[in-house]
Amino acid sequence: MRFAVAALLSCLFIAHADDIGVMRKMSDNKFAPLPGMPQCTTLAVESGDPTKGPSVILIKAAAGCMIPWHWHTPTEQVMMVSGSAKVEMKDSGTIAVLGPGGYAMMPSKHVHQFTCTSACSAFIGSDAAFDIHYVDANGGEISPEQALAKKR
Repeated sequence: MRFAVAALLSCLFIAHADDIGVMRKMSDNKFAPLPGMPQCTTLAVESGDPTKGPSVILIKAAAGCMIPWHWHTPTEQVMMVSGSAKVEMKDSGTIAVLGPGGYAMMPSKHVHQFTCTSACSAFIGSDAAFDIHYVDANGGEISPEQALAKKR
């Protein structure tokens, strides 16, 4: 799974150096599906290289699209741009519906899920290489195929 994520994200990668600023119009983004993610999502890399370190990714998802229970190695910050999404935190049982300007932060290995309640887009900031680890109802890690098969 990590290889598939790395392969696609490296294709989406837009060169970034510490001494170069990044500015991009929404229409300039090159959105593509990501293996291991629900088919109802597409992503574009805004800054950094998500296969190697910190990055900012822009995600778009259809209404009703769910990214089932999962965790990431890096800390994840989600900033809603458009639409609305339900964000659920497994450990605390916290649930919030976030709209434009809404924000959520999940520490490393914090199990959560994300469902667009209407077509939505959000920036995802990651403080290290991006990965995704799906879990079952008991918290055991499962393959993306197992996690996403339930949602089709």
